[in-house]
Amino acid sequence: MAGEDNQAGAPQSTGQGGAEQTVEQTLTRLRAIDTKGTPPPRPDAPLTLEDLYRTHRMRLIRLALLLVDEPATAEDVVQEAFTGLHRNWGGLRDSAAAVGYLRTAVVNGSRSVLRRRKTAREYTPPHAVNARSAESLAMLTAEHQSVVRALSQLPPRQREVLVLRYYGNLTEAEIAEAAGISKGTVKSTASRALEALQKIMNTP
Repeated sequence: MAGEDNQAGAPQSTGQGGAEQTVEQTLTRLRAIDTKGTPPPRPDAPLTLEDLYRTHRMRLIRLALLLVDEPATAEDVVQEAFTGLHRNWGGLRDSAAAVGYLRTAVVNGSRSVLRRRKTAREYTPPHAVNARSAESLAMLTAEHQSVVRALSQLPPRQREVLVLRYYGNLTEAEIAEAAGISKGTVKSTASRALEALQKIMNTP
């Protein structure tokens, strides 16, 4: 991972390695902003749904927002994920399983939103500035904001993999579980996504 000083600086963007560094710096910085002030879980207390909601809700909303572009829709996706978690609470082993359930539910919910949009002829994508008006995004530099806009132009599967990797800070195995794909597909999709992202960022 890049150091905090580099994360806050202007992204570099030369070659696929440059694209990887750029998106890692941007999404790591965004993750740090989103989690600042989030209360840590209470180590000596039994895990509750309220604990998960308080600790993970903001990052899950950002995850959904990076996938669907609309704040209100992202909040709906996360609310549905927590509703599903409540229904399945008794069947979960531990907090890691609960968080994994939420991530997968957010990814699947975001996919459903995108599928509905694709079939809705009247749908008009929101203006980027309005769609990304959340306070934490506004705290990013202009260079980092341009990376977030470039991400929104990737195909959905490619965007999922990069967002889960660099914003979610997940391993390949965790991405595969959340996205319902193989680890090999995670690798190949990430490679294609970085190549496509570099082309987008290099286009005047």
